[in-house]
Amino acid sequence: MDASLDFAAVRSAAARIAGVVHRTPVATSRTLDERAGARVFLKCENLQRMGAFKIRGAYNALAQLTPEERERGVVAFSSGNHAQGVALAAGLLGIRATIVMPTDAPASKVAATRGYGAEVVSYDRATEDRDAIARRIAGETGATVIPPYDHPHVAAGAGTAALEMLAETGSLDAVVVTVGGGGLLAGSCLAAHGIDERIAVWGVEPEAGDDFKQSLAKGERVSIPVPVTIADGARTQSPGAITFPVVQAHAAGIVTVSDDEIRAAMRFAFERMKLVIEPTGAAGLAAVLNRRLPHRYDRIGVIVTGGNVDPENFGSLIS
Repeated sequence: MDASLDFAAVRSAAARIAGVVHRTPVATSRTLDERAGARVFLKCENLQRMGAFKIRGAYNALAQLTPEERERGVVAFSSGNHAQGVALAAGLLGIRATIVMPTDAPASKVAATRGYGAEVVSYDRATEDRDAIARRIAGETGATVIPPYDHPHVAAGAGTAALEMLAETGSLDAVVVTVGGGGLLAGSCLAAHGIDERIAVWGVEPEAGDDFKQSLAKGERVSIPVPVTIADGARTQSPGAITFPVVQAHAAGIVTVSDDEIRAAMRFAFERMKLVIEPTGAAGLAAVLNRRLPHRYDRIGVIVTGGNVDPENFGSLIS
């Protein structure tokens, strides 16, 4: 386990990003509580600056670069939200940013990344290695690679969302988090257990992309083919090397939801709570609505990870 990724790192990140990121609201719904059989609190990171929790980790990481590193710039790879988070954080800190994005990334996320001032380099998700492309660019330019989840500063920053939620809601029995590479889940585990070790922290994956669930069952990181799912932010193939041992040590487990359940959760949030949530961001809500957690909990916190979805795509997904 990375010694620099602990509860103290999450608290330090919270101080570092204060005044830069939004302290997003926590939403509730009586209908949601009835459906879930529990009191449910949604931490609305879909209302976060740039539309997702990713600004937390991106800013925390970039703010700790040395002056020499800032001068050489940064390079990141992402299907969308980390791309936007790094682009925005870089713009705020006056750092040049290059983002490697797949050709099938949502158009709105690509446009927003460019809008924040970053250069976008496209690649084919099925045939090319985004990590290799980013490291090649870093080798040519001297830029620092800022990965989307497998980095202690990125994961610690992500964990500040859970820290804020618990500060507002008080005691919770469970925290539910969508998991891709595990940055948010690892950070949330450390935040929750730094406050109360009794909190059960659950990760949620799309059924087609259950690399984390398989890895925990096997006791080691496994790799799967590129998942085919509407949850573009959870199309990871393997858990992070840094995040996996944290999740192993702290998480209660991983549950999965179908794409249809994600669509239904998006529709519920829109109709009943007037919240626009992207597919990846709705996975945790889908798990709670469908009572996927294997134990009963009275008070559950769910981190809604983002709301960046093309209007046309959103309409078709909830129709």
